[in-house]
Amino acid sequence: MFKDLLRIIFPDLCIHCEKPLVGSEKHLCTHCVTEIPWTNHAAMPNNETEQRLCGRIRCEAAAALMTFAKGNVTQSIAHHIKYYGRTTLATQFGRILGMELKQSGRFENIDFIVPVPLHWFKKIRRGYNQCDYICQGISETLNIPILKGNLKRTKYTRSQTHKNRIERQKNMQSVFAIRHPEQFQGKHILLVDDTITTGSTFDGCYQALKSIPDLHISVAALGLVKQH
Repeated sequence: MFKDLLRIIFPDLCIHCEKPLVGSEKHLCTHCVTEIPWTNHAAMPNNETEQRLCGRIRCEAAAALMTFAKGNVTQSIAHHIKYYGRTTLATQFGRILGMELKQSGRFENIDFIVPVPLHWFKKIRRGYNQCDYICQGISETLNIPILKGNLKRTKYTRSQTHKNRIERQKNMQSVFAIRHPEQFQGKHILLVDDTITTGSTFDGCYQALKSIPDLHISVAALGLVKQH
């Protein structure tokens, strides 16, 4: 009764349309859930995510869960995960992404799930790395361990939001390093970020990883930014 009373006074609102949530709804109302633009990339070879990375990153498979466009529900999901501390939302969508990867049959024999790291200063300012929570959801679904700390972000970079493709690539040069290459030797890792725009962040990670012998890389993200 007390919880019901609190909900009347302080209703939980949908993070996108801001209408009160009802029943078992959490974070998003039922209508906004039906508006999510799922990509179905996980099961599709040569999908748009793989094409975005083609020629720069040698990966076994790549997939994004949703299409990200300005003003759509995916933008609200990404912003609340990244800037408003909705870590449970990140884990929830990580589980959905993990299920997509599992059912596709293209993301198999993975040894470690590796979140794209934040620079330590940015992590202190934000208080968390959203990729850690996305990886948590994927790990729960695939039953594969998360390995943090080996791939390290050594250079602080400004936000890439308003940068073009060339500026993003320059911004990501020599940003990442590997502490213990032997941990990844002969392994298959799933590299995870929240969104993919030009692929420059994954490219930066790959530059640090590509010299490790017999390393296999797959890539996954919650959102693929729609390009005009």
